[in-house]
Formats: sequence, C-alpha cells, structure tokens
Amino acid sequence: MKPSIYGLTKKQLIAWLEERGIKKSRADLVWEWLYRKRVTDFSAMADVPAECLQLLAEHFTIQTLEEHIRQESVDGTIKFLFRLQDGNLIETVLMRHKFGLSVCVTTQVGCNIGCSFCASGLLKKSRDLTSGEIVEQVMKVQLHLDQVQKEEKVTHLVVMGIGEPFDNYDNMADFLRVIQDPKGLAIGPRHITVSTSGLADKIIEFSDSDLQVNLAISLHAPNNELRTRIMKINRAIPIEKLMDAIDYYLAKTNRRLTIEYIMLKGVNDGTEQALELAELMKDRLVLVNLIPYNPVDEHSQYQRSEQESVLAFYDVLKKQGISCSIRLEHGTDIDAACGQLRSKQLK
Repeated sequence: MKPSIYGLTKKQLIAWLEERGIKKSRADLVWEWLYRKRVTDFSAMADVPAECLQLLAEHFTIQTLEEHIRQESVDGTIKFLFRLQDGNLIETVLMRHKFGLSVCVTTQVGCNIGCSFCASGLLKKSRDLTSGEIVEQVMKVQLHLDQVQKEEKVTHLVVMGIGEPFDNYDNMADFLRVIQDPKGLAIGPRHITVSTSGLADKIIEFSDSDLQVNLAISLHAPNNELRTRIMKINRAIPIEKLMDAIDYYLAKTNRRLTIEYIMLKGVNDGTEQALELAELMKDRLVLVNLIPYNPVDEHSQYQRSEQESVLAFYDVLKKQGISCSIRLEHGTDIDAACGQLRSKQLK
C-alpha cells in the first residue's frame, strides 16, 4: 500500500523532490493542486511536468480513505465513518457553528487511555494513524463541501476524535503543519485545538514546539481519587504532575488553556466537586468547558447530569472567579458520542 501524499509537509515534499532532481518550484505547483484545487488524481495536475507526476504516482497515492457511512443530523452535524486501506474504521465529524465550520479528527485506531465513560476506548488501540490519514479526513470533508456547498470551507479544527493525540505526537504534529500551511488549507493556529487526557511529558514538549495551536486538557474530576476512578491514566499521571505540566504550558505560551469537564450525574457534578475544581484552577489562565455527556450503552453506569446541576456547577465556578462555559451540543439525534458509530459497526 502506497502512503498518502497528504502525509508530507511542504518542507518534506520539497526535500523529497529535490533528492530526485526535481526543482522546488514543482513542489509549489503540486501543493496548490492538492490543497487549493483539491484534485484527487495526479494526472489532473495539468501544469506539472510528466516526469514529476510519474515519480509521485509511483511512490504515493492521494486518497486512502473510503467513506463507509455518513450520518447527518438535523442541526447540520455530519459524522463520517471512513474505512482505511487496512480495513480499519475511523470517525470524523463536521460541526456547524456561528463562527464557521469545524472538523473533529481522529488520530488513532482505537484508544488505550481507557476512560470509563468513553466509547472511543471500547476497543483498544491497534495502531496510530499516519499524518496523511489524519490530513485526509479534513480533505474528505472539504471535498464533500465542495460538492454540496460550493463556497463553504473548513475554518476550524479540533483534534478530539478517537485516540489520544499526544500518544501519536509526531504524526499529529506533521498533520498540524500541513493544514496550517498558508499556501494550502491555511487554517490558522488560533482556529485549531488539540485535546489530551494529560500526558504531562508531551504537554511540555508541545509547549516548547512551534505549533502555536490551542490546547485542551480532559480533566473531568478535581481530585485524584475521583479522577483515577473514571480515568485510569490518573494512576500513572496524577493531578499534581498534570498541574505542573499545565503551569509550564501557561508560563511558556501565555495562552489560555481549556479544561474539559464532562458532567456525569451523581459522579462529578456536585457543589463539592465544583468548589474543588475552582480551587484547583485558581489564579490560572484557564477556561473550564462543561460538556454534556452523551450516553454510551456499554457504560450504562453513567448518565448525563440534569440541566439544573450543570447550571448550578457553572454558577459555583463563576462565583469563584473561574471563567467557564457550557458546550453546545451537536448531532444528538445521531451517534453523538465519540467512537459510538464505529463501535456499533464493529459489533
């Protein structure tokens, strides 16, 4: 199986062609055909010399993902289930916001983090996605938009799909460099958010990188006892170590961090937990995002918090001086939970 050319950053494409005696200017042409004109066949690149096209076609393919299922919600959310070349299935989601069109991408086939409320981890990780497979998710969504809504473009990205992005760090980083390129999709770093369950060492590496995109931490509990119960990663990386990494990020970047907090009825949504969370986030440049829970059949011990509980939790945080928001829901009439559609298909 030939790799996707989407997996090459602009610098990598230039270097690859130059090693084979092809001028840098050819890379600029190829890049424009891929990301601006969005062709899906090398032969369609009309002004690229035949020698260059033959070389590319011998070593790369453009499309490696096949659309398996598409679910469309009444609110405009679209969930795609893609089949990879090796037969594995992944999910990608298009969401419509007032500020633009956002795509949520997957970074791994399965997940090893093992959060007890999440559908993504129902099947263990079988492999990482290549950078090309991550880029192609965005391209597939954009090609869909090109067909049905000629003027619409993907404007925002969240790396919050199946898998732990920081457990596939290098491929994720190359993906971010490709989709940010100003001569390509040109999605700016302030329009991109990467979410992690809290791999502290990688948070520090990310803080020192040139990526400049937004960071979100999946916290979901304000103390070690509760977080360990619902997120097994907390055994290896307790809250104290995670907070040290968060403080490093805040000091290094001076950018606001998002704290993701899924509201689980009777588990983490009480006044006591809200006060603990407020104390934990005190004097830090963070936004706490309260997330309605999408129930998963296999995790029947969890239910979504009542609206009154969510609003009360929000109220406590605000009164304690913590910036917070309540996430708007998308796709509630389809398989809304991350990994849910894939899990159903694999049963």
